[in-house]
Amino acid sequence: MTQYLLSVHQAEGDDMPTSMEELQPIFDAVDAFNQKVRDAGAWVFGGGLQGIESATTVDGTGDGAPVVTDGPFAESKEYLGGFWIIEAPDLDAALKWAAEGSAACRGKVEVRPFQEEPS
Repeated sequence: MTQYLLSVHQAEGDDMPTSMEELQPIFDAVDAFNQKVRDAGAWVFGGGLQGIESATTVDGTGDGAPVVTDGPFAESKEYLGGFWIIEAPDLDAALKWAAEGSAACRGKVEVRPFQEEPS
């Protein structure tokens, strides 16, 4: 089976709930989705990420010591909020999981297959 990254994208200014009363139904829906993926045997790993203000970027591409910078790599209106890594028999199956995950977390979900391991 192929592994897929289902990444949750959020945009600055999205009307995301902020109170626990508003967030709890989303947490419950994501927990239920996570359990469904586990029960189906498709679960590999998943998690939510802290806000982009907690990001640190490391650039080790130069000749000297790596450059460490507070903040995300690129300034963007969208950012990665969380992800799942699943195993699915094909892209269609991964897209079905992504649709359910998107509904649960109330965010857009991008689907990308992992590269095949070299022989």
